[in-house]
Amino acid sequence: MASQFLKQANRAVAIAAVSGLGVLSTVGHAATYELDPKHTAVRFSVDHFGTSTNAGGFYDLSGILEYAPEAQKGFVGITIPMGSLSTGLKAFDNHLKSEDFFNVKEYPTAYFKSTNWQFDGDKVKTVTGDLTLLGETHPVTLTATKFNCYDSPVLGVEACGGDFETTIDRTKWGIDTYTDGGIMKNVKLVVQVEGSKQADLK
Repeated sequence: MASQFLKQANRAVAIAAVSGLGVLSTVGHAATYELDPKHTAVRFSVDHFGTSTNAGGFYDLSGILEYAPEAQKGFVGITIPMGSLSTGLKAFDNHLKSEDFFNVKEYPTAYFKSTNWQFDGDKVKTVTGDLTLLGETHPVTLTATKFNCYDSPVLGVEACGGDFETTIDRTKWGIDTYTDGGIMKNVKLVVQVEGSKQADLK
C-alpha cells in the first residue's frame, strides 16, 4: 500500500514538472490525457562502428498530453527516468548509465516539453519541443508516423497517442564518448506516447 502511494505521488510530481503553468489557456479547450507508462517509451538506435546497430530504450515514463484537434493545437510533457534504460544486456546498460554517456547518478531524469504542434489537414504532422538531458536543453522536432484517438475498451475512456521519430546529435547534450572511434554522434529516437482522458474538473 505504501509503495503504491509513493509511486502515485512520484507520478504526480513528474506530471507537475513537465506540465508547467498556463498550458490549458495556451491550448484552449483541450482535453487532458495522463500518459500511460505501459504505452509510453523512448527507444533509441545508433550505428556501432559501421558493423551493427546498438538499440535500447527508456521506460516507465510519465506526463500529460493535451489535445484540441478542432483548434489544431496540442501539448505533451514527458518525464523520462534515466535509470529505466534497458538494452537487454546488463553490462551495456551499466556502461550507458555511467559518466561516459548518460551519467544517471548525477542526472537521473530527462524531460521533453512541446512548444509547437503542426498539422497537415486534420492529422498531426510534427511536434517541436525542448529536450532537457544532462542539464542541457535543446530543441527537437518529432515527426509523427501515426496519431489517433479511440475509445479504450479496457479503460472505459478515450485514449489518444501516437508514434514519433527524430534523429538527434548527441554531442549537443555533451555525450561525445567514442565519436572519434566509430560510434556515430547521430542517434535515432522513436517516441511512443499514449494517454487516457482525465475528467474535466472545470
